[in-house]
Amino acid sequence: MVRARRPVRTLGRPNPGGDHAHPHLAGLCAALTALFVLTACTAAPGGDRPAASSAATAAPPASPGPRAVQEPLPQDQNLLAWTGDPNDAGHVTAQTAGGVGGRVTLVRLVLHEQITWSNIWLGLAGIDPQAKLADCYLGVYDASGTLRAATADISPQLMTDPIAKPLPLAKPFTAAPGTYFIALLLNGAWATNGLTLKATGAGISVNAGLTPPNLRYSTILTGQTSLPARVDLTQQSTSTINTGWGSQWYAVS
Repeated sequence: MVRARRPVRTLGRPNPGGDHAHPHLAGLCAALTALFVLTACTAAPGGDRPAASSAATAAPPASPGPRAVQEPLPQDQNLLAWTGDPNDAGHVTAQTAGGVGGRVTLVRLVLHEQITWSNIWLGLAGIDPQAKLADCYLGVYDASGTLRAATADISPQLMTDPIAKPLPLAKPFTAAPGTYFIALLLNGAWATNGLTLKATGAGISVNAGLTPPNLRYSTILTGQTSLPARVDLTQQSTSTINTGWGSQWYAVS
């Protein structure tokens, strides 16, 4: 039996079967030709690079840069938090011993980040060299009314150097973000316009829009000789604050 020989293709010679032998090759050629024509039509004038669509070449909208901080920050003065810029604490608050003696004065402070709270800075504006002070303290209550830390008796520090001064807590504590109340307790006898604290000029406006237990400045309890372990913040009062004992300046470090 004699086997039929397959036709031999020679380079440069046409395929004996013509285009009918390879229909896919003809389709591929047609597609490449169409693609070449389309690319030529979209080429940028004067160059051989295709022009990108306007949507692709449009510059993305500029993202806003960091917001400029207009007001000073506590960190600018090596502090962690404060009730306000000390540059604005130009006013002075003074009260009689009968007005605030034995009362716990509360000043609200909101922390936006966790800190280790070691000191309370008091803006002492004036002293009374003849004052008789005892059982005077600073402390920190959290939003539940729990005492988190307190100083030792600060009576000696209230008799000297009328400046902003750090008063150390007996034991520093980790303060998570949230609302806290700096507590001041004064006891003894002093001249009304002698022992004074730095404050803003807000006066009775300090609690605008606020009610207990979230008053910014308030007093609570009477007849205290030490800071109680817990206070009921719903009992905050403004009666003494509204007589001029308000907006004391404090800071934290």
